[in-house]
Amino acid sequence: MSDSRESYVYLAKLAEQAERYEEMVENMKKVAGLDEKLTVEERNLLSVAYKNIIGARRASWRIISSIEQKEESRGNTKQVGLIKEYRKKIEEELAEICKDVLQVLEKHLIPVAGTGESKVFYYKMKGDYYRYLAEFAVGDICKQAADSSLEAYKSASDIAVAELPPTDPMRLGLALNFSVFYYEILDSPDRACQLAKQAFDEAISELDSLSEESYKDSTLIMQLLRDNLTLWTSDAEYNNSSKEEPAPTSPEVESVEPNQHAADSSNA
Repeated sequence: MSDSRESYVYLAKLAEQAERYEEMVENMKKVAGLDEKLTVEERNLLSVAYKNIIGARRASWRIISSIEQKEESRGNTKQVGLIKEYRKKIEEELAEICKDVLQVLEKHLIPVAGTGESKVFYYKMKGDYYRYLAEFAVGDICKQAADSSLEAYKSASDIAVAELPPTDPMRLGLALNFSVFYYEILDSPDRACQLAKQAFDEAISELDSLSEESYKDSTLIMQLLRDNLTLWTSDAEYNNSSKEEPAPTSPEVESVEPNQHAADSSNA
């Protein structure tokens, strides 16, 4: 590893500790721009950086959208106009972040991905960020984002099924997010439930062969799959409640693959 690459990685870690995620992104983009295969730690750092800057804005967008709906129901036209402008500002920021990460993936990371595991990681990430675009986009832009997300998730799934065991945390996390995509973006609860149930059942059948180091991580993601299945098959209100693979914990603690298991879609 070159001195400059080591420096970028170290600075990214410093930025993470300081919670300066935009700078963390910039340093990891420099690493990605070298057009070399990333280590597990490096791709985790990249994922953490982008998840933090996108996650905050997704949460902001949902809050503002909720306020907008309330003001519209009250007939407060002036306030609604101001809120719409503010929401559009957040949407522009979201679109810019998604465009940025997708460009990094398509130009620098996917072309040099060597292992099936890394390909699943990057295609899943591609599916996630096109999904984030589809969450707020409208018309043709929304359809294009949804189509691209579906294509990326399918690519990741094909590789995952061929090369990763059903209990692998990355394969389970992919199934988790892919099922959320079907439910939230394509409005296809039957397909979402089918995908989540299949992933859960296949993992259950091989649970005895699961390694000790992956047991906790895999079972946590399986619990999220089961939670979503329960939610989606009940009459409970579903606004922003389905659970998906979240931002991973610090790569300094352990690798991201076994630690993508947070609470809900606003975190990922």
